[in-house]
Amino acid sequence: MDSRYPPFSRSGNQESNAIPLYNRAVNTFEFHRFRFYFRALDPLHFPAGKSANVVRGAFGMLLRDTAAPAAYARLFEPRAAAGSRVPSGLADWPRPFVFRAAHLDGQTIPPGRGFFLDVHIFDVPRPALPHFRAAFEALAEAGIGPRRGRAILESVAQLDLDDCPQAVADLPLAPCLISLDPHPDPEPDDRVCLRFLTPTELKTAGGLSERPEFPILFGRLRDRLSTLRALYGAGPLDIDFRAMGERAASIRLERCELEWERVERRSARTGQVHPIGGFTGEAEYAGPLAEFLPWLRAARWVGVGRQTVWGKGDVRVKALSDAER
Repeated sequence: MDSRYPPFSRSGNQESNAIPLYNRAVNTFEFHRFRFYFRALDPLHFPAGKSANVVRGAFGMLLRDTAAPAAYARLFEPRAAAGSRVPSGLADWPRPFVFRAAHLDGQTIPPGRGFFLDVHIFDVPRPALPHFRAAFEALAEAGIGPRRGRAILESVAQLDLDDCPQAVADLPLAPCLISLDPHPDPEPDDRVCLRFLTPTELKTAGGLSERPEFPILFGRLRDRLSTLRALYGAGPLDIDFRAMGERAASIRLERCELEWERVERRSARTGQVHPIGGFTGEAEYAGPLAEFLPWLRAARWVGVGRQTVWGKGDVRVKALSDAER
């Protein structure tokens, strides 16, 4: 890994991430992206398929130590408050963040070399950056990974949608803003290929889906974005859930090249073993996809399926060449 960090821009055009007032009334989604830059003091090893899980487990314990109880509960153990208006059946809320650390899988970082991990935070109205900074500083000092290699947190940057970093203090800059509405001048939309970069598991009524059939995939993604926005953002989405679901049923899964990754984690608190694997690979869909493309692109930022906070369900839209159409 390259130990050199990308240069920070302390100014620059962030218009693409600004939030015009008129966008408050349409189907947008806001979130913050932060990149935490560390430098290894000892050798650090990130087991294959478990980098985000290694960080997540220790992060939770140290967040409890460094944050006030209310802040810890809001970030790591969010639950429905009495009388709160939440989607039916959500006694436990999804956590308002995800880790992005798959680039560290299987890596051993030697002393003196830099590395980073990303966090996407969805609770935009209540800045959480100071809590993450304090917890990561404590994590670096206590040691990361199975061998507890120490590191130092050197800096934090805020990223835009194009991965351009800007130096940031405790108060974040304007959040990233994405639209979930179809583009007024849509691109060719009859085929799309999705790449499942990290293990993905999709729940169905009968358990876990073996294939990412489009109605199941879109249903889980739609519900996740809607729930995150309702709980932490600008409120419920203005969409017809049933009608969109019916139209999603017309999208065909035409190619599916997947591999199942079998990965397990052991809870340091309970000793229980939990599966954290899933399928990776590519799936190609065909049909009238224009209205679904913004949602599919959003999966990169929020994840889809089970255990997204650990970085699972990172899905990217892959461009298709004319020959593949």
